[in-house]
Amino acid sequence: MTVSMPISARGTFLLVAALCVTQVAVAQNRASSPSAKHPVAATGGEAPTLNVVEWLQRMHAASRQRSYAGTFVVSAATGNLSSARIWHVCEGDLQLERIEVLSGPPRSTFRRNDHVMTFLPEAKVVKSEKRENLELFPNLLGAPDSAIGEFYSARVVGKDRVAGFDADVVQLEPRDGLRFGYRVWSERRSGLVVKLQTIDGESRVIEQSAFSELQLDPPVKAHVLAQMMSSTAGYRVEKSELERTTPGKEGWALRKPIAGFKPVSCYRRAMGSSADGKPGHTMQWIFSDGLATVSLFVEPYDAQRQSREALLSLGATYTLSRRLTDKDGDWWLTAVGEVPPQTLDAFAQSLVRAR
Repeated sequence: MTVSMPISARGTFLLVAALCVTQVAVAQNRASSPSAKHPVAATGGEAPTLNVVEWLQRMHAASRQRSYAGTFVVSAATGNLSSARIWHVCEGDLQLERIEVLSGPPRSTFRRNDHVMTFLPEAKVVKSEKRENLELFPNLLGAPDSAIGEFYSARVVGKDRVAGFDADVVQLEPRDGLRFGYRVWSERRSGLVVKLQTIDGESRVIEQSAFSELQLDPPVKAHVLAQMMSSTAGYRVEKSELERTTPGKEGWALRKPIAGFKPVSCYRRAMGSSADGKPGHTMQWIFSDGLATVSLFVEPYDAQRQSREALLSLGATYTLSRRLTDKDGDWWLTAVGEVPPQTLDAFAQSLVRAR
């Protein structure tokens, strides 16, 4: 069963999806060409001639080096729409953001590098957490991995204007059916992503995000955003504690790897008491192919909370839930990723107990 869901929840992640990258994750076997380390600036009216790694490096550098403010809109093929106002400031290695959601329940999110605080004014609650993987595009863990070229190709398909800025339109095409394609509008001078479309295997746009209004290098100061982020008077602060772990310690492994997806990190998350009254926990195992991410959440099966397997769609994100049974008992898997459903199914089929 596949269920279409509204886009407002996913909008929280994608409102800055075209502009930010993971700040602190440790990448494995990173390698990039000399030209990728020094992105080429566009001059005149011609787009630079770059391969997929170099295009992504250029976008990555722009999001790290430019401050901006603007209104960002996310829409899905189903017609759902969400928007937010974004302020992004770069000062050396410091990245600060404020995201004010303009649709749905009021919500303000602040990010200082990997520290994220979300203010929920109606509940008077602030959720504070560390996020190494922010599920953003381009989802580059530092410099782009040269292996990206094995799974995506890049080509310039045109020119356009977005929010008053000239942009090169770059097609990122997957080389297999395990990942979506992307059409990216890269601002001509800086490389900053100003518009993004996610394309499925039938060349349909299933999700789109873009600036409707944008100001580069606005007069926004980092210390002002930092003060706003720390102003929690009158709010109850809830901290989400994550414990680093390994799949092996948790007793899980993949029978065989999923092409292109490398393990990024693994955590234990505290959860409510299980049916027997004992405190429980959820394992979150995160994978990335350099652009798309997949998270596997595994916890003990509880018939009172988890009764039906399903496949849910939310824009370009799919969520698969499945019951797993082995000699150690029953488990509940929730696989989430901005990938085709067959990719989540491949992960579910490959996940096995390792002890």
